[in-house]
Amino acid sequence: MNKLIEFGRKALFYARVLSGYEERRIRSFRLQLENRIKQAQEKRAAVNKVPEQIILSEVRRMVEEMQALNKKLEETEAAIEEYFGPIDKQAEMIMKMQLEGEEKTMKEMMKAMQRQTLLEKEAMEKFAKVNQAGEPNQPKQSADEEKAANS
Repeated sequence: MNKLIEFGRKALFYARVLSGYEERRIRSFRLQLENRIKQAQEKRAAVNKVPEQIILSEVRRMVEEMQALNKKLEETEAAIEEYFGPIDKQAEMIMKMQLEGEEKTMKEMMKAMQRQTLLEKEAMEKFAKVNQAGEPNQPKQSADEEKAANS
């Protein structure tokens, strides 16, 4: 009986092969496998792109945040400049006035020092004349020796 069933199967298989049914079935199965493989590859590519897209979206978000922060910093700097502008001008004017006052004081001190040296020089000359007039027996000192003694 088994031989008969086996013979029937083989006969049906030969009939299907000869009629082209088996070939169509094999082609159909191969196309199904190819479609499944193609879909699996597309899914894998999509899964591989997801982390990439997540990273890119995070990078874009961070760049946007940084740009917003830079804009905010620029606005803050402009507001600070605007607020402190008049104060800076006033401080500059005060510093100029102080420098002018210091220069004026220095000039006055220089004039006073020059006057003082002139007065000391005149006093030394008078003292030298008095000494020369009071001691006629001593030989006269030369002008170079007087200057050395005065300094």
